Amino acid sequence: MQQRLLLDSKLLEITIQRLCQQLIENHANFSEAVILGMQPRGIFLAQRIKKALDKLLPDETKLGFLDTTFHRDDFRRRDVPLTPSETKVPFLIEDKNVILIDDVLYTGRSVRAALDAMITFGRPSKVELLVLVDRLYSRHIPIEANYVGKRVNTLESQRVQVELKEQGGKDNIWLINTNAE
Repeated sequence: MQQRLLLDSKLLEITIQRLCQQLIENHANFSEAVILGMQPRGIFLAQRIKKALDKLLPDETKLGFLDTTFHRDDFRRRDVPLTPSETKVPFLIEDKNVILIDDVLYTGRSVRAALDAMITFGRPSKVELLVLVDRLYSRHIPIEANYVGKRVNTLESQRVQVELKEQGGKDNIWLINTNAE
């Protein structure tokens, strides 16, 4: 198994700071915007984005966690049922600008499920997507991220592994070739 480092801890920190600056350019003080981290892995990036925004903005940024398990199009097709994660949205998203956050954008199916799950909490004014890694040319559904940390050309035989300190690892993003050669 071959792997290539896409982002190390220093580049990851720079990338997160750039994403935060882009968010501030578009949402100013976040008075009309909220962040929803997509369970399970997007919440770690969302927490880090919130922490960085809170250092830059006068008011605290609203953060929630969104589980999409029961909204997935493959939920009933699996041999082993998925275990749902916690949904925690302690605010209404009605007429708010919602920034969905996930670690990797691949087929787009998780984002589609998140859009369905999000409607439970109100009808947002606008929805945007922030991802750390965008796997290009792999969509099954026409979904595109508004904010991207890094765009990567990948093959079906490759996967992106995001390791964050919050998950008990180091801050590294890897492109892993799963073909044994």
